[in-house]
Parts: sequence; C-alpha cells; structure tokens
Amino acid sequence: QAVNRIQPYELIKEKIEKLREAGFESINVDLIYGLPYQTKESFEKTVEKVIELNPDRIAAYSFAYIPQVKPHQQLLPKDALPSPEEKLKILEMIIDKFQSAGYVYIGMDHFAKPEDELAVAQRKGELWRNFQGYTTKKGVELLGFGATSIGMLYDSYFQNWKTLRDYNKTIDEGRIPVFRGYVLNEDDFIRREVIMDIMCNLGVEFPKIERMFGINFREYFARELEELKEMEEDGLIKVEEDRIRILPVGRLLIRNVAMVFDAHLRRKKELKFSRTI
Repeated sequence: QAVNRIQPYELIKEKIEKLREAGFESINVDLIYGLPYQTKESFEKTVEKVIELNPDRIAAYSFAYIPQVKPHQQLLPKDALPSPEEKLKILEMIIDKFQSAGYVYIGMDHFAKPEDELAVAQRKGELWRNFQGYTTKKGVELLGFGATSIGMLYDSYFQNWKTLRDYNKTIDEGRIPVFRGYVLNEDDFIRREVIMDIMCNLGVEFPKIERMFGINFREYFARELEELKEMEEDGLIKVEEDRIRILPVGRLLIRNVAMVFDAHLRRKKELKFSRTI
C-alpha cells in the first residue's frame, strides 16, 4: 500500500487460474522485499500465499531505494524502510520457505521448480542474466520498446528516451528513439563474463576465462583478488588455485562479490547506490 501497488490475493489467484486454463506452461511471480513497513513476519505471510498459488518460478527482488535517481521515492517515509538487518532476515526466510516447498534456489534471487528450464540450465552451467533477471537465453539480443526501456546487443547497451514526449517525437521524426548507449570494449567483455559466472554459476573458473580471452587471470585481476581477501576472511567466498567459489553465506551478498569486478562502478564509487540486500 505504501507504494500504491495493491494487488489482492484473490485477484492474483483468479488470473493465474485463467492462465493455466489458457495453456500457459510456465507462470512466474515477482516479489519485492524491503518495502516500507515490511517485516519478516508480514512478508512471511506473502510468501506462504505465493506457495499456495504454485507458480513455476518466483523472483524475489530487493527494493531499490534511490531517491537521488527516482525523485518520487522522496515521498516514501525513510524511517519505515526495513533496516539492512531486517532485510537480511527477510531474505533468509524467503530462501528457507521456497526451498522447503520444493523450489530450487537459482542464482541470487530466483526460485524454480526442479523441472523448470531455469533449474535445468543452472545444473548444466548454462544460466545467464539480463535486465529481466535470470534466463536460459545466453547471448540473445534484447530489444527495448517504450519510453525508458533498455536494450542489449552482443556488444552494446542502449536506452530509449525517458519521457513519452521525447520518445514519441523521435519516432514521429522517423528516428530510433534511443538517447544514449554504450559499446563494450575488450575489458568490458572480460569483466562481463566474470560477473555473469559469479551471479549465475556461483563462482569463476580461471582456466575458462583464460581460454576465452587469452589472459592470465591472476595477473589481470590482481587488484580484485587482493580486495576479495577480506570477503574470504569473512567466510563469503573461497579463492582456490584456479577458481573462486561463492560459499553459502556469500550467496546472500553475491552482488557485493560481483561488484569487485565492475570497473565502471569503481570509477563511479563516489555516487550513491541502492542497498545490495
């Protein structure tokens, strides 16, 4: 209610039943935790209701409170947001509840039935992640339609105009409504592969990256490996001779591990970003 996204359980149940009747084979439910006034106890009731709906996949996204990027969030009562400690408790509850219900924990924030293609892809090491979350379609180009949407080609990312006025005006002029984009360089390709492995496969195999890009992993990422020592001491990861493994506790903070390899984030570290949990 605090963010004006009121969706009664009975309405959702009705829609899912109609989708089943229409022949949809895979139904996904998105959840957001960390909203104003949420607690572990209140969100636990939501999770139990979702389990009753029996969807094939569930995504549990952390609410990104970034009023400096989204000014309308300034209207939200900041003191009503769950603390980082409470959000961690919520996330741990989410994982426990869905796994106990028979769902496979996918990557860092998705869950799927064992026979779902996402679960199969994770077992085979073929999972990928794009702007919509986890997918089995590695390398598939993503075209964004509509104002603000983001698209992805093999070697680039782009975003459409943010306002309908600019978006429609550009289309009326016969031009593609893109207002900014970025073309990846060689370093970006290397880092994207490493970050994807961390977020999708819960670790990085050094030989794989070395074969793909002709580098010496330990030399190329000497600075990052040094920074990871603190996470290793905290029991989040294990850096072995030829790989990095994400440990169970580290899975809750997998974004933080991936962020170490993000050169763009490093260059913009003076900016404020949303909480990772």
